[in-house]
Parts: sequence; structure tokens; C-alpha cells
Amino acid sequence: MAEAADFQGTRPSPARRWLRRTASAVLGAPLLAGLLAVPAAGAGPAAEPAKAPTGSRTVAVSLNTLSPSVPAEDDTLTVSGTLTNKGKETISSAEVDLRVGPRLSGRGEVDDASKRSAYVPGVDPVTVGDKYTVKFPKLAKGISQDFTLTVPVDKLGLDDPGVYQLGVSVSGRTTTAPYEQVLGIERSFLPWQPEASDSRTNLTFLWPLIASPHVTAETRSDEQQTPVFTNDELAKELAPGGRLEQMVSLGSRLPVTWVVDPDLLASVAAMAGKYEVESGDTTVPGRNQAVAKQWLTALEKVVEDGKVIALPFADPDLASIAHRGKNVSGTLSHLQNASAVAATTVETILHVKPSTDFAWPVNGAVDSSIVDVATSAGAHNVIARSDSFRETTELPYTPTAARPIGGGTTAVVADARLSTLFDGDMSRAGSSTRAVQKFLAQTLALTEQAPDNERSIVVAPPRMPTAAQAQTMARALEGLAGNRWTQPLDLVAAAEVKPDPRATSKVPRASAYPKKLRAQELPTQAFQDIRTTQGSLDSFETILTQPERVVTPFGNAVNRSMSTSWRGRSLEAQQYRDAVRDYLQSLTSEVQLIEKSDVTLSGRSATIPVTVQNKLVQGVDRLVLRLTSDNIRLKFNDDGSMAELPVRIAGGHSQSVKFDTATSANGRAQVTARLYTEDGTQYGEEMTFTVKVSEVTPTVLLVIAGGLLLLVLAGIRMYSHRKRAVASDTADGNGDGPEQPSDPTPDTGPESGAPSGTGEKVDR
Repeated sequence: MAEAADFQGTRPSPARRWLRRTASAVLGAPLLAGLLAVPAAGAGPAAEPAKAPTGSRTVAVSLNTLSPSVPAEDDTLTVSGTLTNKGKETISSAEVDLRVGPRLSGRGEVDDASKRSAYVPGVDPVTVGDKYTVKFPKLAKGISQDFTLTVPVDKLGLDDPGVYQLGVSVSGRTTTAPYEQVLGIERSFLPWQPEASDSRTNLTFLWPLIASPHVTAETRSDEQQTPVFTNDELAKELAPGGRLEQMVSLGSRLPVTWVVDPDLLASVAAMAGKYEVESGDTTVPGRNQAVAKQWLTALEKVVEDGKVIALPFADPDLASIAHRGKNVSGTLSHLQNASAVAATTVETILHVKPSTDFAWPVNGAVDSSIVDVATSAGAHNVIARSDSFRETTELPYTPTAARPIGGGTTAVVADARLSTLFDGDMSRAGSSTRAVQKFLAQTLALTEQAPDNERSIVVAPPRMPTAAQAQTMARALEGLAGNRWTQPLDLVAAAEVKPDPRATSKVPRASAYPKKLRAQELPTQAFQDIRTTQGSLDSFETILTQPERVVTPFGNAVNRSMSTSWRGRSLEAQQYRDAVRDYLQSLTSEVQLIEKSDVTLSGRSATIPVTVQNKLVQGVDRLVLRLTSDNIRLKFNDDGSMAELPVRIAGGHSQSVKFDTATSANGRAQVTARLYTEDGTQYGEEMTFTVKVSEVTPTVLLVIAGGLLLLVLAGIRMYSHRKRAVASDTADGNGDGPEQPSDPTPDTGPESGAPSGTGEKVDR
């Protein structure tokens, strides 16, 4: 424990530190061998429960804070964390030590140091000294203890600028091992660059504002077309402390390039006004307008002087389109439309002109088909990642991000090690601190690879960072403040940097695309569903007098159906597509034929009315109603067994379309009525009804006329008889004649108001 405390208050020379570390390695080797032998000797069958940690894994050490992340010569380093005894015995005489050194050479050594778990004497850093320790008389099993170590930086023994190992270890004794030993250790890194370097690395950090789709295709029938949201979860992300609120508030003070999904902006703008939220089979008013307005106002202020990259609307999954969708007709046109509306959306809402020249495939994984799809939508820069765009030559340094890949297209290759540092759960303080220090260490080691070769590096973090990830990324960038070994550069400028001729510019083959990512892609059926929906929308659009009320919300919903955010959520993606299709079908069915009963024609010609109903709030036009008959003797409009008439109906009304008919014989005819658009596309369901023809002959007419004549003569006779009777009474001088019987009961019943039979009779 006194290996670094020989000369308290003085700075050990490099030679003395080298001797001390060598001695530690020699003296510690037997102890290490004994420690490593203990678990091996006690190893049991695989079926037995896992044993408690032993040796230098007995105590879990978490480094929760390390401040400052990049110290200066006059600073005091403060390290705090937590110890947890994972073993089966109580630890006595526990002592927590800070360890620093040696200086690491290159990015590979940084990676190797971060992978070690057990304590390795002579390899792990040495203790700073007994003066800077924390002691615990006991560490009971399963119990955690917090600690804080404070050391002046000038006591750390830091020499040349570079990345130094930093560790916190806990030593102590147990009943079965009553000698002092290291029982736990956690490693980190301490970047040491007291003065700004003459050569700095240009660093581009993407700051993504992307969310999953929340808006449906449904809108209300009011003038503002109130949108309907699937849920109100977006409000939680926008509220103080939420993921998106944190991205804006943290990014406002950082040198980053904003990468924005225009759909997110459109959704928040819709939420800032009147909106509704699905709740079971109904909807309820949304109540988070204030949150949405506050977020948009803050974002607009932040980006007014910054660089904004606009992705295609709804962030479509380029790899899914390239691998499964591009052969489905119409898919590429949707992608092009999503790119076309991106700039307009951002300019309208944020009042800044964005760059729309970038495509960002998932995880920066690319192949030639993905590049082809990206460029077909107008992108000239593809954001790739170095674990996909691998170097084919052994370069002793990390090359500049920009790579020309042909056809005027540039691959901007983000550094994979830096970009994936923030992927994990950053809600734990220890994980967050580890990521921050490793990020700083890697950037410094990268700069030192070729200090005379100024390079441009891009960091593409998680596409939708959590609030904890955003906070960790912000701390990492704040550690670079002062531009000691890096300087910020926006993405547009990074794409224009002169490329390194030694860096690979070969696009990976399709077989190199990661299988895990391919398994998460949207299936081909998804694009076929989208094509079907689009076909129905195209037909519906042609008959509307205000098509924009339908085309815009459904067009946006179709784009959302291709969103990258559906990866790993196949069921939700299917449900969203089904909801879009079903709602469109419900709208198209609002224009329909009214069912018609059978028709009876009394005569050789008549008029048949067919009613078309429009329940939409807007009018329909450019529709054609077609009648066809299976009986060639039934003619429509003197034009054969088929006739068409135009249909134009105001919103909320019905129209009766009348067809003139003629027949040359009695009988039945099956008539089919169906609506078509002007281009001949069938619209809605067909309707059939039966026409019965019953011709009246001349003989029947004579019989009817004779019967009517007899009835008239009988009436005249009765009237004359009564008149004579009244005259006779008057002649007898009796003004009040005898009481007369009432008028005879008529021999026909009153006309009924009920329908006449089972059929509909249409007279000439």
C-alpha cells in the first residue's frame, strides 16, 4: 500500500516510477498466481449454482463521478463512487486507493484497458499514496458504501500529454484470506493535455431529433382538419426532463450539427394547436398544446444560427427499401416525395433553410443497393460507419471521414468506436462516467496517432437517444471545451474536407450487411400493403373537389409507414399500416350506391332512378354511374344494354340518376349498377336489382274501357232515379220528405300508404 508513498509531497521521477512498477509486477506475480488458482481449484460441475465472486472481483467498484473530466495542472481531481461487497465474507481493514498510470499508447491500448476486469499487478496503474485513501473498518457482505477521493492534480505524477489509466481499487482482508489483497478494481481514463495542441482533430457530432410516428391518417371534418394522434406519449418526450426536451436544452450550448426528422416537427406543430388522441374506440381532446409550443419556441431559437440537416420526412428505412421494397412499384416514388417535402416542412416551422443532401442508413451500415436508393432520392452524401465501411489497408491512424465513392457521391464515415460509446444504459452513474472518460480518451489518442496529419472525424450517436444518453453525450462534449486537441466542424463542412487517398472508398458488398440488422427490416409485404393503400388513395383523390384534405394526411401516413423507427416493432408497424388502410376504406365507402328493390315496368318504356349517396363533407365529381343488363331486349337510353351517366354530388347529399329504358318483350332482366372514375377505374361495390317488364295489350285495354263505361252509365242511372224521387216529394207539398238511407258503402277500399308489393313499380 506504500508503493507510491516513498516521498510524500514530491513528484516521483519517471525512472523511480518505472522501478516501482517493475517491482510491483515481480512481487505481485506469486500472489496473482495464488489468487488465480483459488477459483480454479474450487471449480465445481457446470450444474452447480454460480459461486460468489472471489479475488479481485469480490467487491464491485463503481466510479460515479470524476471531476474535472480533463484536469489542468492547478486542478484538484475528485473521484466518487460506490463499493458493494459481492462475496460471502465480511471484509476487514478495507482501503480505497486511487491509481494512476501508465500512459497508454494508441486507441488499441485504450480498448484493451477497458476490457480488463481482474486486477493485474504491473499492468494496472499504481496507487497515488496513502495520503489519498479512504478506509472502512468493515465491508459487510451485500452492503454498499459510498466513497470520495480528492487528490491535487500535481500529485498524480502525470508527465507527457496523453491518455493515462486511472483506477480505483479496494484492498482488505477476509477470514479465509487474512492477508492484504486487492478485492476489487474499476478502471477509467484520464486525458492529460495541460495546453492546447498545435494540431487538432476536426470533430463533427451529430445531434439527432427523431421520434417514432405518433400521428394517424385521420383528421376531423372541421375547417382546420384537427389531427388525431395514436397516443399522447410524444408530450412526455417534449415535457421538461423528457428525452426531446433534454436534446434541445443540452444541445443549445454544444457545438453540434442538428439532424432533424421533419415529421417530428410537423407532429409537434400539430400538437401545438387543436388535436385529439385515440382512446379505445373513440377520441379525446389533447391537452398538451403548451408543452408543444414551448419546445418549438426553444428549438427555433437554438437552430437559428446553427447547421440543420433535414432527413426525408418520417426518416424512411433506406436499407429496408433497398433490400425489400424497391422492386415493389411506387416505393421509390414515396421516398422521393418524403425527400421533397423535407425542406419545406423545416423552413415553414423553424424558419431556417436546412441541408437535404444527406442520407443516414440505420447504424451507418451500407452496401451498394442502399447507396443507390439514397442517391435516387436526391442525396449526395451518405452517413456510413467505420464498422461497415472497413479499411482495406493497414493505416496507423484513423482516416478522415469523407470518402468519394463514385457518381459524385460522398460517404461520410463516422467513427464506430466513438459513435457506439453511448449505446448502453446511461442511467447508471458508473456507466455514464465510464463512457465520458473513454470518449475523451479515444479522441485524444486519435489525435496523437498522427499529430501532423489534421483529420476530420464524425460521431453518429444513437438515432433516438434516451434522456440519460443525451446527458452523457453532453458531458462528453463539454469535456472537449477549450479545444485542447479537437475543434468543432459541422457536417456539411466535414463532407467537403479533402479525403485521405489511402482510406478505402470501396462500398461494402450486399453479403457484408449485418444479419442482425437485416432481420429487423420491414418485410416485402409492408411495401405491398403501402402500394395497395396508395392505389386506393389515387382513385379516391380523382373524385374529390378538395383532394388536398385527403392527400396530405394520407401521404404523410404512407411515409410514416416506412419509418426506420419500426425496426424491432413489426407488430406495431403492421397495426399502423392496417389502421391507415382501414380509415381510407371507411372514407371511400362514404360515397356509395343506395340499395334498390326490384323494379316493375308497366309498358315498353320507362325511367329507372338509381340513387348515389355522398356522406363526405366535401363534394365529389368526375364519377360515372354505369348500368348494364343481362337481357339484350332491355335497352338504356336507346344505346344498348349498357349506359353511363355522370355523377356530381355536394357534401352530405344524395343524387338520383335517371336512366331511360325501353323493352321489346315481357320478362325479367338482371341489372348491375356500379360507379367508376372517369379513367374507368371501378369505385366501390356494385349493386344488382331485377327489372320486370309487364306489357298491357290492346284487348285488355278494351275490356278495361268497357268496364269503366258500364260504371259511368250505372252512376248516371242512379243519379236520375234520385232526382225523380226528390221531384215527386216536392209535388206532394211535403218539404220534408221521408228519411233516406245513407250512401251505399263504396265497393273499393281506401288507398294504402304502404309499399305496393315486393317490387318497385315505375310507370311511364
